[in-house]
Amino acid sequence: MKQNKITPLQIGNVTLENNLILAPMAGVTDLPFRLLCKEKGAGLLCMEMVSAKAILYKNKNTQALLEIDPRENPVSLQLFGSDPDIISQIAHEIEERPFDILDINMGCPVPKIVNNGEGSALMKNPVLAGKIIEKTVKAIQKPVTVKIRKGFDDEHVNAVEMARVAQESGAAAVAVHGRTREQYYSGKADWDIIRQVKEAVSIPVIGNGDLLTAEDVIAMKEQTGCDGFMIGRGAQGNPWIFEQILHYFRTGEKLPKPSAEEVTDMILRHAKMMLEFKGEYTGIREIRKHAAWYTAGYPNSAKLRVAINAVESYEELERLLKK
Repeated sequence: MKQNKITPLQIGNVTLENNLILAPMAGVTDLPFRLLCKEKGAGLLCMEMVSAKAILYKNKNTQALLEIDPRENPVSLQLFGSDPDIISQIAHEIEERPFDILDINMGCPVPKIVNNGEGSALMKNPVLAGKIIEKTVKAIQKPVTVKIRKGFDDEHVNAVEMARVAQESGAAAVAVHGRTREQYYSGKADWDIIRQVKEAVSIPVIGNGDLLTAEDVIAMKEQTGCDGFMIGRGAQGNPWIFEQILHYFRTGEKLPKPSAEEVTDMILRHAKMMLEFKGEYTGIREIRKHAAWYTAGYPNSAKLRVAINAVESYEELERLLKK
């Protein structure tokens, strides 16, 4: 088990130090959380998805979503939309921002996005998907990647076709979540579809779905042959996951679960960063869900979560956790 299977990954002209990737998650992978995952060894950080239309119409709330810290790179900025002209135009307009890779979201299952024909709705329209990718690739110099799902539902499993379309349209890599849109995040991810995609295209294929431990990464690698591993919910409340996996691959040993003290320190650091970045009102409210994830599985975590949901300031949070 000593051979190091964590390898650098080349996406277009961008080289990742390792092939462990923090998945883009709305409401989760904001700047403070990304920095913590970077510190713990993530090879690529994916930002929260941003609406191309919202940037076009100068929506105030999108500015914070586009913020990047110089310590983060390499970082992938993810756009969603369904209009090839708008997505490619916005990609061109924001290209001078300090992101390394532009990702197009074709996997988001949320109803208001899907009902707009965006996110995983594009799985139902490979021709339009191809136009979006092709136009965006031509509009910018940076590599363009695509995130897809297994299919829209069990009757329409077309990840292989979508990946071929992405490759033909100039995408530099494709990430595949092994669930259909209808499954959302429930049930078990189908890794076999990732294998099928890997066999069908020559661009890097990044596997996504149910990666919670180093063993999962090994199992996915063996089952699919994929080139990179995208970690989503496994990183929620657990930025240590990257460090744990890297350590296991380097040494064959498992790191112990972080102590309650380490978890407390991490929550408080995360909270401080949140408050600096989003202000006290929003920051303290947003750290609550992270704190719930951080403390899950530790003694008294259910009681603690109820108390955390009532805190209104950093000082209160600190007092509560130290107690």
